[in-house]
Amino acid sequence: MSHCEETMFLSIAIFTFSLTLAIVQTEPTVDSSYIAAVYEHNLVLNPDPRVPLSHADALQHMRKNLDIYEVQAAQAAQQGAQILVFPEDGLQGFNFSRVSISGYLETIPDPQQESWNPCTEPGKHNNTEVLQRLSCMARRYNLYVVANMADLQPCPLKTEPSSSCPSDGHWQFNTNVVFRSDGLLVARYHKYNLYFEDAFDTPPQPEIITFDTPFAGKFGLMICFDILFHEPTVALVEKGVRQLIFPTAWMNLLPLLDSVQFQRAFSLGANVTLLAANLRHDKMNMRGSGIYTPFSATYHHAQKGDPEEGRLLVARVPVLDPLWVRQSKATEEGVITNGSTSSKATDTRSCQQHTCFDSPHPETAPSVPPSSITFISPMMCDPFTFALLNETEGEVKVCNGTFCCYLKYQRFPQTSKTELYALGAFAGPHTVSGRYALQVCALVRCAGSDTTSCGQEVEEAETKMDFLLEGKFETKHVYPSILGSKMVLEEPEHLKIAADGTVSLKHSNMSSGLVTACLYGRMYHLDNE
Repeated sequence: MSHCEETMFLSIAIFTFSLTLAIVQTEPTVDSSYIAAVYEHNLVLNPDPRVPLSHADALQHMRKNLDIYEVQAAQAAQQGAQILVFPEDGLQGFNFSRVSISGYLETIPDPQQESWNPCTEPGKHNNTEVLQRLSCMARRYNLYVVANMADLQPCPLKTEPSSSCPSDGHWQFNTNVVFRSDGLLVARYHKYNLYFEDAFDTPPQPEIITFDTPFAGKFGLMICFDILFHEPTVALVEKGVRQLIFPTAWMNLLPLLDSVQFQRAFSLGANVTLLAANLRHDKMNMRGSGIYTPFSATYHHAQKGDPEEGRLLVARVPVLDPLWVRQSKATEEGVITNGSTSSKATDTRSCQQHTCFDSPHPETAPSVPPSSITFISPMMCDPFTFALLNETEGEVKVCNGTFCCYLKYQRFPQTSKTELYALGAFAGPHTVSGRYALQVCALVRCAGSDTTSCGQEVEEAETKMDFLLEGKFETKHVYPSILGSKMVLEEPEHLKIAADGTVSLKHSNMSSGLVTACLYGRMYHLDNE
């Protein structure tokens, strides 16, 4: 396995900066917002996940994590939360084999087929201690609770095609469960896009699962690697679901797929609310969770060396379900206020312009010829074509095949130290540790002073920059991000998509040094080619 492949395998397989914002509508309406909570969980691990445990021993292990969940549910309820999201693998951990996870499995009934409250009807199904504990947690604290756990489902060979049923006669799924505030099990979702998860099966068909709430309408469910694919994530959005639940066990991969970076990018690019709960596990570089809307971001990204601990995030966010409140009210421009005296607030009102996809963008890239000196360097294992930013200000254009990216920039070095920056373009299939088609424009700080360092991981930068980044994409699914030094998220001043597919990302007056500015285009329709 190459170094690049090893990095990708370790990274996706599997601040202490937080920004709290709240939307206050210019004409407040009853129940036009709700309070959401996500918990970044410092996981109590099984020290040897490849060795099978009895159900009793596995349950004893999971109780340690459930006890932490219980404390966080109480704290979330005290802060007025109405829905609480826990992360992927948060009860049992990861790196199990199909056999060694067997003690952790519970059979989760389908809420679409039967009505069951595990807390009030514990005897209805056997060996469902975890489901009962989560159900009672929701009921005790009057919360909608979303958790992730391991599910066993029978599939008799006589009724299933041999190609879809495992040889041992049952499925094992990576599963989200949702409990209503009275403890009723209301939703079950089986992860469709697995990432080197030996313990679990891919469902025979992708599931598009939603659930309704009395305080915010409809939510959709997905898990971790799902966020990079059409099913179920984009399929949910295309069905009009604008509030998504995202338990994840995400290991950060700079410079394009840090956890909070892509969480924010997806929320902006898809114009949705994203409730993202990650694990905290420093050895696997897992950290970074948040509550994102098209108008605001509440997030936490621990730094290296910070105490390894969990973090509960709570924020009031606007209801985006168009059936719950009129679309005009949900997207009405409002006043943004600081929701916490200890947090830094940034005005993101101009970012709302990204919903005007059919309006012409105000600035069009002039006919700048591609830069004469370009070079190829791997970024996240993809061969990007780069051009250096050699001046204090200027214009750069770089092409990868027929796909071109344009940059107009002015940079403001904060010290005498010269930091190397490059504009990169890539169009084609990503093929290492997963296959999916991309078109990407990325302005990145290089790790060193040599061009071979461009595309490598960088966490800090001192150079601030005003810029306009543009690309003409063959997809409407483009996810924008601006990542500052030490994982600070910058909100774009202007983000627009023109009718011809040109995406423009403009920003100035940065609060920190620039690590990455990216337009991450997903060509879902080419994934299978």
